[in-house]
Amino acid sequence: MELVRECLEIALQAPSGSNRQGWQWIVVTDPGIRAKIGDYYRRSFEVYYRSGGSAAALFEDDPDRAEVQRRVSESAAYLGDHMGEVPVLMIPCIQVGSRGLPEGNQAGLWGSLLPAVWSYMLAARARGLGTAWTTLHLAYEREVAELLDIPDDVRQGALIPTAYYTGDSFRPASRVPLDEVLHLDGW
Repeated sequence: MELVRECLEIALQAPSGSNRQGWQWIVVTDPGIRAKIGDYYRRSFEVYYRSGGSAAALFEDDPDRAEVQRRVSESAAYLGDHMGEVPVLMIPCIQVGSRGLPEGNQAGLWGSLLPAVWSYMLAARARGLGTAWTTLHLAYEREVAELLDIPDDVRQGALIPTAYYTGDSFRPASRVPLDEVLHLDGW
């Protein structure tokens, strides 16, 4: 928990719209609550997977990328089955006010939370903790909100499982080269 708190202290340094800092952070360590959230996540993952959402077949024409995608899909399936066993589940939330989510500029609202969540994840990585950005539990957002007593004027932004990394080492993810996606002064 000490490392998670350090990571959240860093997350609080992220920018937010008008410097409102309307974020809230729920850290779930209770095994029973984690198991219930994990069950909601598993159910949602099963629907996602059956609908073809895992994208395991992406990049079939590129063997290197297809292999990476296969590993990502297997990892996602494993997390779907074991989310409730992860020692720390962090749920970043944002206060939306009594009128709920505003019409129109959702980017402004979520842009006040997402940089802080990413800062948390980078801080965790620097401390040997692995994380993953997930949102599938939001199919059961109301149920999770009831489980955690989240007020009606607060929305969940993600579910970030956090645990010590057990692999050989962190390394950069395989990505499309920058020059294939970079456009200067226009498309």
